[in-house]
Amino acid sequence: MARVSRFPYGALLRLPGVGRLFAVSFVARIPHAMTGVVLTLHVVTTMDRGYAQAGLVAGAMTVGMAIGAPWRGRLVDRLGLRRAIAPSIVVESAVWVVAPHLSYEALVVAAVVAGLFLVPVFSVSRQSLSVMVPLAQQRSAFALDSVAVEVTFMLAPVLGVVLATQVSTSAALTVVGTTTVLAGLLLFWANPPTRSVTAPDAVPVAADPRASVLGPDLVVVLLAALAASFVLVGTDVALVAALNDEGRAADVGWMIALWAGGSVVGGLVHGARHRSPSPLALVALLALATVPAAFAPVPVWLALAVVLAGLPCAPALSSINATLVRLVPEHRRGEVMGWSGTMSTVGNALGAPLCGWVIDRGTPGHGFLTAAAVGGAVAVGGLVVLRVAGARRGAPVGDAVPVAPVHDPRGAALVSGAPTEGEPALVAPREPLATEGAVVPDPAAR
Repeated sequence: MARVSRFPYGALLRLPGVGRLFAVSFVARIPHAMTGVVLTLHVVTTMDRGYAQAGLVAGAMTVGMAIGAPWRGRLVDRLGLRRAIAPSIVVESAVWVVAPHLSYEALVVAAVVAGLFLVPVFSVSRQSLSVMVPLAQQRSAFALDSVAVEVTFMLAPVLGVVLATQVSTSAALTVVGTTTVLAGLLLFWANPPTRSVTAPDAVPVAADPRASVLGPDLVVVLLAALAASFVLVGTDVALVAALNDEGRAADVGWMIALWAGGSVVGGLVHGARHRSPSPLALVALLALATVPAAFAPVPVWLALAVVLAGLPCAPALSSINATLVRLVPEHRRGEVMGWSGTMSTVGNALGAPLCGWVIDRGTPGHGFLTAAAVGGAVAVGGLVVLRVAGARRGAPVGDAVPVAPVHDPRGAALVSGAPTEGEPALVAPREPLATEGAVVPDPAAR
């Protein structure tokens, strides 16, 4: 049985700057978690438009985020944090100051711009953790980061709804805009490191920054991020539909809180362990854990089912992030974390309409099953790809000895033969290398 450390999080938070990073990230993520529900309520209630038109505004922002995330991550890699996010702070302040007073058509355009220039607090915090936290403690760090994201998404939407319904949606949008700018300024002030002073995988200045870092290992982990988001958004849609069909729409809030609570528990347990399955296996488990909700009657058994569905959530997401930072050289991590955000956004964009379409033609249970089937198929397919790739290299695949990656100047991920307590390598090396590559001093959102 894997050993469990009694106090992994206390030791983690005592590392220099790590506690402050978690505090800054938590506060800075709040406006982002409020934005979707506030925009929807503004379009539907204040503008007197339909939910489809509200979805178009949210979709416009999603498109901007999907395009902008890798671009902003690349700027962080090349220019440093402060120079990269300064334009975001200026543009976001302008967008959100005028947003409450725009026509519907102009709001759609503004949503795209807001998504393009969204302050990349999620990816930056994870990128900084990969620099500030020693390799042996990174599992706990990314797990705690995922738990913090879950707590944010439990609290922030409720605050947004209260502001929009008890004051006004214009006031709520103004608060979202103000706190978004303050979040950017807070991150600018904290300026957490995104690059080691002396990194073991440092790349010569002459290295081509446009060189591809994509390989089978990285591609399947990015697909795991897409699959996890598909499962989560599909579960969200099916849960709301199930409760609405039973006339229990008022139960949505506490059901989602139970779902997130299960994720918090799972994340804390995962972060305290020294070994775990690969991220693809955890995403497959996430899909499997969603299946019981398809057959659970409302409300008691459905409540138990959503807690079960939540347990693998934070472990899967934290494992994806921890694996990504080990598969790429440090000078490209911002860009790759941005691509991870894009893949999560694509998963959301695909999962919500597809599961909704299935529910419209069937039952909410079919929505849960669709989310599980598609997400699980992508995860299992990724495991097959890795096994085939490993077989061609003559390398074993799976949860073998955990190893730390070393990167060559072209950005190709290699692995050392030195075992370490951390995430397991996706593919073990054919022959051990002499160099040990320990990292020295980056949540779907969610």
